[in-house]
Amino acid sequence: MIHLTFVTPLAGLVALLGAAPLLVLFAVSDYAESVRSALSVAEPRFSRSVTAVAIVAVAILVGLAAAQPVLAKADVQRVRSDAEALFVIDTSRSMLASNGASAATRLDRAKAEAVRLRAKLPELKVGVASMTDRTLPHLFPSADRDLFRATVDDAVGIEQPPPIAYLNTGVTTFAALTAIVTRGFFTPSVSHRVAVVFTDGETRPFDASGLGLVLRRSPGVRPIFVHVWHPNELVYSGGFPEPDYQPDQSSDAKLEGAARAARGKVFGEGDLAAAAKAVRSYMATGPTMAEERAEHEFPLSRILLILAAVPLLVLLVRLSR
Repeated sequence: MIHLTFVTPLAGLVALLGAAPLLVLFAVSDYAESVRSALSVAEPRFSRSVTAVAIVAVAILVGLAAAQPVLAKADVQRVRSDAEALFVIDTSRSMLASNGASAATRLDRAKAEAVRLRAKLPELKVGVASMTDRTLPHLFPSADRDLFRATVDDAVGIEQPPPIAYLNTGVTTFAALTAIVTRGFFTPSVSHRVAVVFTDGETRPFDASGLGLVLRRSPGVRPIFVHVWHPNELVYSGGFPEPDYQPDQSSDAKLEGAARAARGKVFGEGDLAAAAKAVRSYMATGPTMAEERAEHEFPLSRILLILAAVPLLVLLVRLSR
């Protein structure tokens, strides 16, 4: 589907300025004709009507260019109307850990995993949130995959915004996930909800059964944990490991406990096919709706200005004779 929109439609009124030279043209043309007759000077090869058309063409084309028309090609896709997913990315400082000072951090890998998993679920609206000792939304569930990628790339960063317990590598708590149920992260009418949590699993002690009770509260949110972690990773600062950080070797068990309490599942880093299959299994089947998503935009102002040069050249030739 193709749409034409104008960014600054009122600026198109500049086309009215073309009326001024037209009025001048017709006011003096009769007088110029009588002068040429008295002096026995031949009529110019270009008629007055040609000049008028050229002036109007320049005015219209410049006016349209000033209105900044944009041709947008949109793709219409079918998305579930009763199901949404929320991708929650752990942004605590422990997600800075990596296998070396120049290696990709856990956060870098988690963001890349989130974008790849999103591409495997085109039929769902997916939102983005970050988690430390609190969970905060960055994008509410949307069918726009480009917007999802831009949000993950630009809005998700270590401690952005900072946790309450600032400057501490061990601030993450899975108890913060209760916010996705109690604070309107999903559309209220949606009955099938999944939260995909990308985390290293290095959480402070929390009440797993209490978390499970909240996540199972009707209509319920099924959690899927993607464990982005390696036992030998360290947090580097200035090229050197931070002495206060050590990988939590019990992170696997903590994730399994949270998943078990909330009827969820845990997948390893890179196991995205299985994670996508689990999401679809929880979502089952349901009604869909048409969702329009902008694919490409083509600004037309420059083309219109180039076209305006043609009648302008006619005017210049006319004036030179």
